[in-house]
Amino acid sequence: MSDDTVRLATVGHVLRRRWKALAVLTAFGALLGFGASFLFSPGYATSTSVLLQGPREPSEMLTQVEVARSSVVLGRAAVALNWNVTPAQLRESVTAEALDGNVIRVTGTADTPGAAQRLADQVADEYVRFTTQLVSSSADASAQVLREQRDALRRQVTETNNRISELQAASEQGLTVESVQTRTDLEGLRTQLGQAMTKLDEAEAGSSQANIVVMGQAERPSSPAPPTTTQLTVGGAALFLLVGMLTQLLAARAGRRLRDEEDIAAALDAPVLGSVDLPDDPASPKQRPGFGTRLRRLVYDTTPFEPLRKATTRNEAEKDIRYRRSLARLRENTQAGQVLVLVADDDLTAQRMAAQLAATAAVEPRARGLFLRVTAVSPDRVTVPDAPAGRGAVLVVVTAATRTAWELVAITRACAEAGQSVVGVVIAHRVRPSRSGAASAPPEDTGTAGGKNTAGGMNGMSTTLAGPA
Repeated sequence: MSDDTVRLATVGHVLRRRWKALAVLTAFGALLGFGASFLFSPGYATSTSVLLQGPREPSEMLTQVEVARSSVVLGRAAVALNWNVTPAQLRESVTAEALDGNVIRVTGTADTPGAAQRLADQVADEYVRFTTQLVSSSADASAQVLREQRDALRRQVTETNNRISELQAASEQGLTVESVQTRTDLEGLRTQLGQAMTKLDEAEAGSSQANIVVMGQAERPSSPAPPTTTQLTVGGAALFLLVGMLTQLLAARAGRRLRDEEDIAAALDAPVLGSVDLPDDPASPKQRPGFGTRLRRLVYDTTPFEPLRKATTRNEAEKDIRYRRSLARLRENTQAGQVLVLVADDDLTAQRMAAQLAATAAVEPRARGLFLRVTAVSPDRVTVPDAPAGRGAVLVVVTAATRTAWELVAITRACAEAGQSVVGVVIAHRVRPSRSGAASAPPEDTGTAGGKNTAGGMNGMSTTLAGPA
């Protein structure tokens, strides 16, 4: 699979092959997200708005945001709420931000809708009250200075009006063009002074009134604020499922198990004597792993990623022909005598095939003189029995896409150390189980005296099976 482009079919096959591991990862992600919801889920949140009247600079709005979350405001709110919390703890549940239109939005978060509403309203009220006190205290400190300045300004305006009246009286003595223009200018100046006094009185009255107000009570929230417990649980499950799927796809593309017959033959340095399609049937009860092994394989599964291919043999009779032809080629490549059949102890498909080869050799005339002895070896640490006399022959039975090149090379080296040589390899290809259970009768050139194989369907491993004398 390492040379294939990742397609939807590949994704589907990985899902079918690794669904148990993906299910475990998804469940673990959901539990992790559910547990994280107790730490990161904010609960219920609601907001209220405070309007600052008059023109405000952006820097002043940022200052007001900090004032709304100051320790003084939060401390007063904590005392009023009587929740036995400190201002620092309350700061984690209160946020403030500046909006367009000189509006400060205060947001409160709590475990219940009522608590969130009460928190937002109380903080907003304490903020308005504290800001008003700041304005009042600063106004009291400078009130006397402002009053003296306004009184001096009024005296100057009165003196100016008196001077204007004197100038008008003096200009009435002569009716000239210049005198008329002077009286007109003086009258306009008197009007401007009157307007300035009116604006001064209005500004003085406005400065004594409040310039900050709460725009309304906070609404009671009807649903929790995001991210909710459900969102975190579903998000954790989806994240772990995606990570697990990507990991499995990367593992599938990085796989180094040989699947081509030419590569397997090159790694073993032996010819391919034949290949047989075997259905991907489950192991027999004696070969099924224990509970601990099955539990470990939920996360770490060694099942090949290779998709099951379509069978090229139509029935059992054609499979028997392939077995007999493989034995005939083996007879041609070796002298009559004992042949050691090596198969990996974790390759159940190859074990079934090796047992069937040994059983077929017992009734196959073209395998006369061959004695097949099946031995299961560990692929991690290969140990091959020594040759009985002289140089022995070894037949390797392997399932495609189950062994790496280094594992096959290790088998060849182990055989050489034991004084045995690999004379051939028979390859099993896993195929989808056939839906039709009927098998056709064997063709005429079966090459058997009796016509049928009498030792098929072996479940366990054979020790020593000999051909006819």
